[in-house]
Amino acid sequence: MLQSRQHHGKQIRTRSHSIPKVQEGRDAFPCTLGCLLTFFKGILPHCVLPSCPAPTSIFRGVEAELRSTWPHLLQQSSNQKQRGSKRKPGKETAAQEKLKTNIQRVSVRERAENPPPTTGGGEMEKPPLPGDEDGPGLEESHSTVALMSEGGAESVEAREGGEDRPAWDSKLQYVLAQVGFSVGLGNVWRFPYLCHQNGGGAFMVLYVMLLVVVGVPLFFMELAAGQSIRQGSIGVWKHISPRLAGIGYSSCMVCFFVALYYNVIIAWSLFYLGNSFQYPLPWQHCPVELSSNQTVKECAASSPTSYFWFRKALDISDSLDQSGEFNPIITGCLLAAWAIVCLAMSKGIKSSAKVMYFSSVFPYAVLFCFLIRGLMLDGAIEGITYMFYPKLEIWGEVQVWRQAATQVFFALGLGYGSVIAYSSYNPVHNNCHRDAIMVSTINFMTSVLASLVVFVVLGFRAKNIALECVAINVGRLMEMAASGWSQQWWPWFNISDPKSIDLQEYRQWYSQYGSLLPNITDCDLEREMNKGVEGTGLAFIAFTEAMALFPASPFWSALFFLMLLNLGLSTMFGTMQGILTPLMDNFRLLGRHRTILTVFSCVLGFLIGLLFTQRSGNYFVTIFDDYSATLPLIIVVIFETVSVAWIYGADRFLDDVAVMLHWRPPVVYKFMWKYVCLLAMVGLLTASVLQIVFKWPTYTAWNHTTGSETSLEYPGWALVMLSVLIVTASLPVPAGYLYYLLTQRQDQPEEAGMTEQQRERYSKCYSTEPELSNHPPMLNEAGSRPHSTFLPLGMDHYRPLPQQEDEDEEEDTEL
Repeated sequence: MLQSRQHHGKQIRTRSHSIPKVQEGRDAFPCTLGCLLTFFKGILPHCVLPSCPAPTSIFRGVEAELRSTWPHLLQQSSNQKQRGSKRKPGKETAAQEKLKTNIQRVSVRERAENPPPTTGGGEMEKPPLPGDEDGPGLEESHSTVALMSEGGAESVEAREGGEDRPAWDSKLQYVLAQVGFSVGLGNVWRFPYLCHQNGGGAFMVLYVMLLVVVGVPLFFMELAAGQSIRQGSIGVWKHISPRLAGIGYSSCMVCFFVALYYNVIIAWSLFYLGNSFQYPLPWQHCPVELSSNQTVKECAASSPTSYFWFRKALDISDSLDQSGEFNPIITGCLLAAWAIVCLAMSKGIKSSAKVMYFSSVFPYAVLFCFLIRGLMLDGAIEGITYMFYPKLEIWGEVQVWRQAATQVFFALGLGYGSVIAYSSYNPVHNNCHRDAIMVSTINFMTSVLASLVVFVVLGFRAKNIALECVAINVGRLMEMAASGWSQQWWPWFNISDPKSIDLQEYRQWYSQYGSLLPNITDCDLEREMNKGVEGTGLAFIAFTEAMALFPASPFWSALFFLMLLNLGLSTMFGTMQGILTPLMDNFRLLGRHRTILTVFSCVLGFLIGLLFTQRSGNYFVTIFDDYSATLPLIIVVIFETVSVAWIYGADRFLDDVAVMLHWRPPVVYKFMWKYVCLLAMVGLLTASVLQIVFKWPTYTAWNHTTGSETSLEYPGWALVMLSVLIVTASLPVPAGYLYYLLTQRQDQPEEAGMTEQQRERYSKCYSTEPELSNHPPMLNEAGSRPHSTFLPLGMDHYRPLPQQEDEDEEEDTEL
């Protein structure tokens, strides 16, 4: 009678006879007196009992006694085993090696769930024999089975990511990559603006609360999924739930849309970086018309920095309908930006990770330099005070909650697929839970650091504007005094030296006599601080205006835009990785031509990016930034959470993570994923949709006649365009679901016919004890055969035994 057992990753058959026999080169013995005699041939240390009613502990006790009595026989056994391995090299295939790894993981899990029982005297059961340390043994009276998931060796290879999958050179390299992707331009110009507009310190407290409750659990979920399955976003969500495989394709589409306009911002940074190497800075003074020798009207009506940004850099049109020609300088900068990305991504993470050492660390050095320099400026304390002063009443506004949740969402890069792609190159037992907390903390602290720098500089800028206002008004007072006006309103401070006048003293005087005097205005520092700017306006207008007042302004300008360049590139690398990794993992042809795929993607991105280099290009950047990513990413993360928490199962997911990490994460994550995070994301989606429905979409345009910005409504064709962007990025999710249903209906008749034939080949070996698990086999969403898990969950799946064996493995050796 043939019996099957599993040992050291090999599937073995033994023959049961009335007379005990041992097969040469096989680690097996029957349940008779012959099992003791086989010890003298060096076989016993590697034996297990296939189906013996006698207690295993008896044979283990005999073996331990023999080991202590005749230790020289063990050396003989080891030598025989080594000679046997030399005679049969290469018998263990790659699939068997992976099967061995699977069994070891299950063994770890079973030992954690079923600790060894204690005897009556309170002593623990004897530890396993040394010969059993290399592989998992069997419980007594239980036959072994082929422990493999439904996918067999192919599924294991998918989970392991393949033998040739790249990996990070060090943990530091991985952390820098994740931090570089999550810490981007939004931390510098979006987060400070939200703090500025929404109550300062009160907004920070709200942000931290949402980060802990929503951001960290979702970030941990993506890290764990990518590290466990070792695939890009497409492969991960196809593995977790085939009917929601479209989630990965939606992530790729969003990453592509973001990469298109994000590289344009890098091109703008390159343009400003190139113009920083001249003194004075070109945006420090208004240009003069050569014909009339007068200041350009557009610049005089606005400011030198605004004029340089809108006219020199963008050469912007007055509306979205006026497209105009291409800007040749910005087009060249865009080509240079895509060339940098292409070179850095050409060899995958091996090349981009080396760039990360500089692009991820350098911005922190620049921020600390700006913070130290800014604290020495007049107005820095006022700026910091304005930043941290809490206004708790803003917590009652739904809009503030929506903005805080959106910032948490985008700050961590959830839904892009880049987090999954980066974590898929990690070792399978890496502590991704600690990584999630660490990266989230670094991200928040970077936002606070950037906010400090921004508010220090904006405080300096606001105070300079206020003091300039005082000087202008004092000059008017001197003119009025010289013309014979009454002296009763004469100020008590020295008006002959406007620079020595304190701002508070002027405001105190203005509150008493300002209403009596025409053409005299109030100079309010807080009013200047309230004029908050975000995005490109903060970086390319407000910040450049402040840096123009610094001593050695070209140096600080070059440092600032070099920082923006590195922040943009590190995020751009992660965005591109979210596109390339899933495609290469799921399409072997693309995976074999990594360099060609990278170059093609960059060339395609540059050609489509020419849309943003025309005169109306800045308006298209606004469309892509506001609508191509926000709603689709929220939809993607909602389906990700549903897929893990409800379809795959939160408990099942935590089980897989426990096997991977060798410890079980807190059960609170189960409730976070199933209820808190899901409800928060649905609420955010609802609020975002309602805002679009009840508030007609508008954009900010530049009016060159008045030298100011105006708000305009989008034309009809622009509304169609932004709708297409949203639908295109979200469409793969329902499309993938429909495709799954259609393919299941076609495959169902074929599977029904094959089920009966396969069922006959699946059987357990004889066992005198009940099974360890009485759980029914798990069904997937379609109710058919079970779907493979991240890591094996138990010995519930069986593999058909091979029908033939090698002649060498069927030879019997009689004692």
